[in-house]
Amino acid sequence: MLYIRSLAFNFVFYLSLIVQMILWTPYYFLSPRDRAWFVPKFWSRTSMWLYKVIGRTESEITGTENLPEGSFILAPKHQSFWDTIAFFPYLKDPLYILKRELTWIPFFGWYIMKMRMIPVDRGSRSKALKAVIAATRAELARNPRQLIIYPEGTRRAPGDEPAYKYGIVELYSQLGVPVVPVAHVAGLYWPRRKFLRFPGTIKARFLPPIPPGLDKEEFMRRLIGETEAACDAFLIEAAGSDNAPPLPPTAAKRLAELGVA
Repeated sequence: MLYIRSLAFNFVFYLSLIVQMILWTPYYFLSPRDRAWFVPKFWSRTSMWLYKVIGRTESEITGTENLPEGSFILAPKHQSFWDTIAFFPYLKDPLYILKRELTWIPFFGWYIMKMRMIPVDRGSRSKALKAVIAATRAELARNPRQLIIYPEGTRRAPGDEPAYKYGIVELYSQLGVPVVPVAHVAGLYWPRRKFLRFPGTIKARFLPPIPPGLDKEEFMRRLIGETEAACDAFLIEAAGSDNAPPLPPTAAKRLAELGVA
């Protein structure tokens, strides 16, 4: 049954993306940008509903009271495709940094550029970071926006050792806005590089914002410490739940390190 539900969800999920992208096209491109945001946010909510109904997986996101007004950086753990779509309905005007090649995809790329996302050429990391900071500063000066950036860059397995990149530190120090860490263990239920979708409840939380103005080492210490502590708590809770998902080796190892059988 798990395989059937997983196949069914994956099929309907991508079908919904394609169909909605086509059907919403006139409204999306003829509407002002603030009104057009309804479309991707509606798709996100629809996807979470399909995940609940077909995949039998709830998405429980808390801590919205910790989201500041105006511009800030949202810094989620990156474990799954789930964390790329689950959070932006909670943000007024989210801003993504993404690979330039994505803007070349018909329809999808047009949708991206409508929302003034920041495409980046990853050929040179130092040049790319400078370009990203300049483009992001210009966007935040134009409108209050919420930059979503994954501090570890690529998706990592639940419980894996932290591998935070320096880019988040530069963005924090250069932009002068709060950073809101986001903790979750979605990779237990929607694993990377696998088609299986395990039932249960994905719990995520927007943590209290880290204020601007800290020195770089203190900021990184707080970001890693607060995020990882919250993720450990979610991992322990998920492993001990009545409908616990199978644990990858990284999660089992982390639980052992935490003294949890």
